[in-house]
Amino acid sequence: MLRINQVQTEAGRRWTLSGRLTGPWVDELRTCWEHERQPAARAREVVDLSDVTSIDESGERLLSEMKTNGAKLIGSGVYTEHLLKQLQGKRK
Repeated sequence: MLRINQVQTEAGRRWTLSGRLTGPWVDELRTCWEHERQPAARAREVVDLSDVTSIDESGERLLSEMKTNGAKLIGSGVYTEHLLKQLQGKRK
């Protein structure tokens, strides 16, 4: 299960994810992302992965796409920090 929480602030939109970014939950996040994000407004998009417990390959691909589209990914924990470093390297 994945919980997706979005908050609009003056600085932009913050997405907080909790649970597993795997299987059908990846498609759910993709649908929410495509429907809710506002690329034309140039609003800053921040995706907080601090409460994500696992991420499969399809989740990693989606996060990479989100990052490519300007989202700032943040998180904590050994695995999440390692993944964020890998995604940063892929962007260069």
